[in-house]
Amino acid sequence: MKALTVCQPYAELIARGGDVKPLENRTWFTSYRGPLLIHAGKSRDWLGPDDEEAALYAVDVTKIAFGAFVALGDLVACLELDSAWPKEYRHLQDHEHAEGPFCLVLARVRRLPKPVECRGMQGLWVPSPAIVSACLSQSKPDPLPVSPEEDRT
Repeated sequence: MKALTVCQPYAELIARGGDVKPLENRTWFTSYRGPLLIHAGKSRDWLGPDDEEAALYAVDVTKIAFGAFVALGDLVACLELDSAWPKEYRHLQDHEHAEGPFCLVLARVRRLPKPVECRGMQGLWVPSPAIVSACLSQSKPDPLPVSPEEDRT
């Protein structure tokens, strides 16, 4: 299973699921598809005293997790913003959070009832088996399947 560290308040918006923030922007492409843990970064650099994004979505920054896993879901596509998108994702191309240059499309995102503390990393990364187990034990009702192309190293 892979993980992605996302700065707050964006990790919180992803954890809310649905159409709030169904994609994450990156400067790099990935061919990985499969289960993905969403990690809220420890940094507060993206949060100002009057953070507009947090205010827009009524995010109380005193009550969100930092330096912890907050959600799990599936990474289903990585699409270049300025290219033609497959029909099933075209509705997301004009989403307010689609900034690119690459958009990681997320599906089946579920918030973890209790954040799991862990140090984050850049890029897609592989958390320890103990951390994965702690996150998956909170997944209800249907744990994520193991992807056949999952990197097991």
